[in-house]
Amino acid sequence: MKITGAEILMKSLVEEGVATIFGRPGGMILTRTDPSSNHPMKHVLCRHEQVATHAAEGYYKTTGKTGTVMVSAGSGVTNCVTALTDALVDSMAIVVLTGQLPGVMGWDAAQEADAMGTARGCTKHSFTGFTTEEIPRIIKEAYFIARSGRPGPVLVDLPQAVMTDCVAYKGHPKSVAIRGYSPQVAGHPGQIKRAADLIAHARRPVIYGGGGIIHADASEELRELVEITQIPTTLTLMGLGALPTSHPLWLGMLGMHGLYWANRCLIDADLIVAIGSRFDDRVTGKACEFGTHCKIIHVDIDPTSIQKHVKVDVPIVGDVRWVLRELNKELHKVERDWAKDFEEWYGQIEAWKKQHPLRYEQRQGVIKPQYAIDMILRLSEEYDPIIATGVGQPQIWAAQFYRGRKPRRWVTSGGLGTMGYGFPAALGAQAAFPDSLVLNIDGDGSVQVTLSDLSTLVDYKLPVKTFVINNKCLGMVGQLPTGPMHQPDFVKLAEAYGVVGIRIERPEEVKAGIEKAISTPGPVVVDVVVEREENCLPTIPAGAAITDIDRAPPPIPDKSSQAWH
Repeated sequence: MKITGAEILMKSLVEEGVATIFGRPGGMILTRTDPSSNHPMKHVLCRHEQVATHAAEGYYKTTGKTGTVMVSAGSGVTNCVTALTDALVDSMAIVVLTGQLPGVMGWDAAQEADAMGTARGCTKHSFTGFTTEEIPRIIKEAYFIARSGRPGPVLVDLPQAVMTDCVAYKGHPKSVAIRGYSPQVAGHPGQIKRAADLIAHARRPVIYGGGGIIHADASEELRELVEITQIPTTLTLMGLGALPTSHPLWLGMLGMHGLYWANRCLIDADLIVAIGSRFDDRVTGKACEFGTHCKIIHVDIDPTSIQKHVKVDVPIVGDVRWVLRELNKELHKVERDWAKDFEEWYGQIEAWKKQHPLRYEQRQGVIKPQYAIDMILRLSEEYDPIIATGVGQPQIWAAQFYRGRKPRRWVTSGGLGTMGYGFPAALGAQAAFPDSLVLNIDGDGSVQVTLSDLSTLVDYKLPVKTFVINNKCLGMVGQLPTGPMHQPDFVKLAEAYGVVGIRIERPEEVKAGIEKAISTPGPVVVDVVVEREENCLPTIPAGAAITDIDRAPPPIPDKSSQAWH
């Protein structure tokens, strides 16, 4: 029996385990008949293609399952570019299915766009389907490429003629073999033994973990490594959650706005164990001055990330989970009283914590943004929430005060720093976990980029709670005031979409307002009016060396008027 290419596409997606599709499809991708109605998949119709693609990122980050997007031709493709780039930089496994015009490709026809050319610089790989018969193979390869090796976005461009043609369906491929593409999973045994030897003899080691630990589902292996060796551990913005923040060896986030003592550990360490991280400039500062006085071990699935920015002593190319399992086996053989040997190192770290605590000054009559975010995280902790963030100052404060028990509960835009990311990422996470508490902590500038998809929350009954940290300016732009920005009434805006709106304007309203938002059924937007002039500290100036973390403010001797953390 012959069926259409559109029907074959849907069968292939079912075979790949796709349960949810985000998008804004049109006639070029679905054709005149809608085969999606005959398959057990949830379709989330978004108001903008960028929102749909970020939602797929949020879905992937929280589930570990490849996110799927379906959009139409022309602007449907080009509207995905920002989110595709975000997914590429942050290693998000998503597949974007795009429509294409029938039989006139290259004619500059109405709504024609060069999807392949457009996507070349912002995807891990891209395909064009030229015949209906090859749809199953293309879909199999697309999902394999997206989730294997270093994860990333894949685009599949499907002309209308391919979707409408009828052919015999011969089933979905059971295996995949792509010439020239074979990610290395197993790390080199000799390099793993060298790494174990360096760790066994270190006196001031630090583990520096990144998002690769989350992508590899290697959090348990990381925790075992930490507990075997008793090495203090810091994580990047994208790696938060890989180790519980309650763990006694957790140092907090490192980097440009990381905690003082976490950064100092990297400065004074005699060994850095970098796992699933890429030595981003927001971590290293001036790369030529990073790690020059210590040994460095680097574990990563992506060989192009090793020796790219920082010279390392023991490179290990392989899947983080696989490598850590083997490394832990080697370290179990080491006879050493780890905690006793590191007593001096622990003492130094505690001294840094006391000298430069994470703090903010809470004055009467105004809401400090740090206080508001800290309270959001404290009051929601018992629910084990999924936290999504926009970018800018609220993102940094949320990361600094983050309380996470397990991986895949923290969703943010790291490498690209995409304005408007938090809201759609929260939407995608809530679609994956409809019964979980999902919070979006956002800024008044960032949230307006994508807030029109409040309609989507209402349509699909997705109870995302969005907290707008409203300082009426773009606070992170050089941490200099950009001048006042006219803002909408976020409460009225929410209500216009059929969403509950709450405003918090005074410190004494913060606790009750947050509790009300959490307990309210359905989606909620909370406008938290905060003090405008507030900077994210500590900070390392852009382009400066990591040692310039010393520019963090000095300790405050009088604790009576401060909130200390």
